[in-house]
Amino acid sequence: MGVSDELLRRLWPYLAAGFTVMAAALASGHAILYKRDPRAAVLWVGFIWVAPVLGPALYLIIGINRIQRRARALRGDRACYRAPGAGAAGASAEAAQILSHSGRHLATLARFVDRIVTRPLRAGNRVTPLIDGDQAYPAMLEAIERAEHSVGLATYIFANDRVGARFAAALERACARGVAVRVLIDDAGARYSWPPITGRLRRAGVPTARFLSTLALWRLTSMNLRNHRKILVVDGRIGFTGGMNLRAGHLLVEQPRRPVRDLHFRVEGPVVAQLQEVFVDDWLFATGEELRGADWFPPLSAAGGLLVRGIAEGPDQDIDKLRWTILGALAAARRSVRILTPYFVPDLPLIVALNVAALRGVEVDILLPSRNNLPFVGWASMALLPLLVEHGCRVWLTPPPFDHSKLMLVDGHWTLLGSANWDARSLRLNFEFDLECYGDALAETLEREVCARRAGARAVTRESLAQRSLGVRLRDGTARLLSPYL
Repeated sequence: MGVSDELLRRLWPYLAAGFTVMAAALASGHAILYKRDPRAAVLWVGFIWVAPVLGPALYLIIGINRIQRRARALRGDRACYRAPGAGAAGASAEAAQILSHSGRHLATLARFVDRIVTRPLRAGNRVTPLIDGDQAYPAMLEAIERAEHSVGLATYIFANDRVGARFAAALERACARGVAVRVLIDDAGARYSWPPITGRLRRAGVPTARFLSTLALWRLTSMNLRNHRKILVVDGRIGFTGGMNLRAGHLLVEQPRRPVRDLHFRVEGPVVAQLQEVFVDDWLFATGEELRGADWFPPLSAAGGLLVRGIAEGPDQDIDKLRWTILGALAAARRSVRILTPYFVPDLPLIVALNVAALRGVEVDILLPSRNNLPFVGWASMALLPLLVEHGCRVWLTPPPFDHSKLMLVDGHWTLLGSANWDARSLRLNFEFDLECYGDALAETLEREVCARRAGARAVTRESLAQRSLGVRLRDGTARLLSPYL
């Protein structure tokens, strides 16, 4: 026994060194083979070898995207659910007829998006903008109060405050009437207030689930992948989506301590089935329960003149769908691009696409909050702005209150709205949901809204960027280095 102990003591440093090298080699090999972004691969490989024990361990925990395998295991042999009639031909060919003469070139964009997303364009829809919680919350609560068959609600933040209490009470009353109610809250978003509102909902008998627990040790590998979608569907006929969470800050009429501006949208028509499809798939993922039948998927008739398509974005089978859509829209633009987003940390291909559009003579307007609620994101955005301003993109900083709205308009005819931001978290990590809409009336209404916000904003110029102190520029540049993780 003494000889064996002595031998082990002599060999231990070599065994440890061999294990460390093998772990680093395996981790860096995996990053090289499976990381889509070469910059992310380089960063991970460098970190793995600079920190040969910590690096492979962190890569194992947060560097490997296991969400696709988990989703497939949960669904088994079942594909993503599609509503009855979802296999019917899409309406992309109708885009040229629906759009006025000055927007018909965007019909090519509809055909492009056909090839990269799974859901078809649907004709006969109406999308109504709802400004701030002052308009959105009363409309959503009224729909819940009138529900007869089903209510499906998915949100990132469902705060336990006065707004959350109103929604919880409305959902409880719906359950008492015999309505089938399902509420899905992201686990990280549920922790924005304490105690989480999930306890109140469950005590009231409202079926509630959390999306991907952030505390369970066996789920640490997916802690960075959040469900950022905001979807409410009532009776399978009326939908709401956009960027608005459920929290008191959005209710500006009540003068909250931290006011937040935002846009949300009421949706009617055949495309509501696509909102419902995404919700029931997320509910299946979180709980294993299938939601089917006419209560959830009734026949839907035309409600307006918009062509609309749902675009689900996520780190599983839907990865890069939204990013490709944005790139296609920038390439199709001829006259104007308006972007409204709270978090603007685009990658290099998106920056190049914006600059190419501006250099082609397209008016590119990007509206960002002058004071970001996430300082690191705001600093990273400022570090990127010189790359855009010097090529003709126009950047505007909107005054408080903080604007959380997410919107993209092209040529006054095409609208992209929903939950996604212009950053790696939305376009690579989060589960998001957006709608692309073809129609002049909606785009013109939102164009006026954007122009009104731009009128009160401050332009970012080369001179103003150059006047920043060295310390500020170093701070912003350092934040930019972390942009893949913000």
